[in-house]
Amino acid sequence: MKSIQWWKLAGVVLVLFALIGGLLLPVPQLPILAQSIRNLYYHVPMWFGMLSLLIASSVYAVKVLMSKDLINDVYSESFARVALLYGTIGIVTGMIWAKNTWGAYWTNDPKLNSAAIGMLMYAAYFVLRGSIEDEEKKARISATYNLFCLPMFIVLIFVLPRLTASLHPGNGGNPGFNSYDLDSRLRMVFYPAVVGWILIGFWIANIQIRLKKIELKKEQEL
Repeated sequence: MKSIQWWKLAGVVLVLFALIGGLLLPVPQLPILAQSIRNLYYHVPMWFGMLSLLIASSVYAVKVLMSKDLINDVYSESFARVALLYGTIGIVTGMIWAKNTWGAYWTNDPKLNSAAIGMLMYAAYFVLRGSIEDEEKKARISATYNLFCLPMFIVLIFVLPRLTASLHPGNGGNPGFNSYDLDSRLRMVFYPAVVGWILIGFWIANIQIRLKKIELKKEQEL
């Protein structure tokens, strides 16, 4: 096995551990949350993964603006695409969790609404890309919009919900998980889940990048 592949293997092992351990290992019985606390292993890592991929996408967006190499746009677009997938999974798992703890799939919660707005912003990124035919112009305009989206997304997800009343832990005056639950059993699965899903996200993006490079090479040969 090539040494460069170790992180892919690590991602698979960590995610399998999180999936299996998250279902089978014991969890603390917290008020209201009860067994639904297991969703912590699947819902929250999606947002960590999404943010990591969006940062990577923005890094390559900067490279697009600093150079004329359009391959940087391939990287930036691929990372953003997988990030949007992660965000979608994060919202779906969050809705399932909300139904079991708050009694509804969607409530007028600032964190939920902010997440939806952030997702729409990045959905618009792909609409923008699809509306521009010239590849160089598409790369530069998309990169500029990408760099605008990231700080706005961070404000929407991490800042605004803390300023208003929110049902989410750690927001709007509510305590975060760490402040009222110090059970190491949660951390034993949660942290590997976060790292594992981040690695898997970059692996998926890497596959998309390789496929896109093959397409570009074929187009150049024609």
